Amino acid sequence: MPTNAPTAEPLVDPDLCDRVLAVALRRGGELAELFAEDRSTHTVTLEDGRVEALRSGRERGVGIRVLRDGRAVYAHTTDLSEDGLLAAAAAAAAAVRHHPGDPRVAILPVDGTARAARIPARSPTEVAAAERLDLLRRADDAARSTSPSVRQVRVGCTDEERRILVVTSEGHRATDRQIRTRFSVTCVAHGDTGPQVGTEAPGRTTGHELFATRPPEEVARTAARRAVGKLRAVPAPSGRMPVVLARGAGGVLFHEACGHGLEADLVDRGASVYAGRLGERVAPAGVTLVDDGGLADDWGSAAIDDEGVPVRRNVLIDDGVLVGYLWDRRSGGRAGRASSGNGRRESFRHLPMVRMTNTFLLPGSEDPAEIIRRTPRGLYCVALGGGQVDTATGDFTFGVTEAYLIEDGRVTAPVRDAQLIGNGPATLAAIDAVGSDFDTWAGTCGKDGQGVPVSAGQPTLRVAALTVGGTAT
Repeated sequence: MPTNAPTAEPLVDPDLCDRVLAVALRRGGELAELFAEDRSTHTVTLEDGRVEALRSGRERGVGIRVLRDGRAVYAHTTDLSEDGLLAAAAAAAAAVRHHPGDPRVAILPVDGTARAARIPARSPTEVAAAERLDLLRRADDAARSTSPSVRQVRVGCTDEERRILVVTSEGHRATDRQIRTRFSVTCVAHGDTGPQVGTEAPGRTTGHELFATRPPEEVARTAARRAVGKLRAVPAPSGRMPVVLARGAGGVLFHEACGHGLEADLVDRGASVYAGRLGERVAPAGVTLVDDGGLADDWGSAAIDDEGVPVRRNVLIDDGVLVGYLWDRRSGGRAGRASSGNGRRESFRHLPMVRMTNTFLLPGSEDPAEIIRRTPRGLYCVALGGGQVDTATGDFTFGVTEAYLIEDGRVTAPVRDAQLIGNGPATLAAIDAVGSDFDTWAGTCGKDGQGVPVSAGQPTLRVAALTVGGTAT
């Protein structure tokens, strides 16, 4: 029975958990689960040198899920008294009678042992508000000193501590303590081309030791450099051309255009272009795609998922061949498989679903600089913005927030107003160079109304041809 207990008091007394689960099963449920969460958040925001927000909040609650033949009913409450929890369990038990489910579904037991919870070097509770403000002011000063064209600066720091408990009627019990810190800087530079925006927002599953590796001055100068660089940017070209994605830059593209299509619930619904393709070659040799919830201290890392299943390293595409999907307990039950540790939920108010954690392409062996030198003409993308993807077809469109022309094998002028337009499987198949470097990107992944922290990454790589949507004539 895997456990991963923090030193704090239990979120719910163990004996009470047993009584709650017994009530949840009274009306024909086959499996009951109690999910408890205690989340504390601190946010400080500085706008043009003035404190705009200084907030702290805490939220605690419990969700109770009852499953019958793979169908789920759910009740949640912020009343953590015995009466409150038993009432929520009774409500879930009553509702399960109206959900006959699918008798073909058999949810397999949780397997594996969770690693120890991460112990931050500097927990958010140890950081005073004055110290947080000092970090923001240092960033504000650094951004403005980068260039006189930087006229507006917004800096924010958010740190969060999340404790979770998962107990099931099978006798499985698991806990985790997750601490995340994120720092963001947005700069607006003014010039002849009008205002231009640059942003940098690193985040890690750590405490304030984040700033030992990403000092606020470094983050601020990166954001300011992006904004100032756009003042001299030329309109982006249009048409099909090679695109080199700098390390980390394309992570969001592969997360959206490929990763979602490998989530088993979408595969099961026929809403994935990768459905029924296990064992097929979907990318060139040398391209390997992995989802790993235990990757170092990346933004999507944890010890367990939100069903209490230990996270693990899941190889999805191995040397170009599609070898796996991502599973939670329900989608795994439909296929007679155990969960891959990818059952995640936004909070205690939400049912878990199949979600990515840290999804990335493994590095290759090529020199990143040589990849650019071997590209006579193309686009070099350093940072991507938001995008849209149709998982059923794989078609996508992504905005580019920092990019440069490649001319005669050299990175030259910055460009603005560029978009990447393509298809996920076609883009994978068109990768023709994979660099030896690596980096990740931190963000929030939205799916069916829920947002969870994720990271995505890749080495420098080249896609032989992508459609670039630009405004150059």
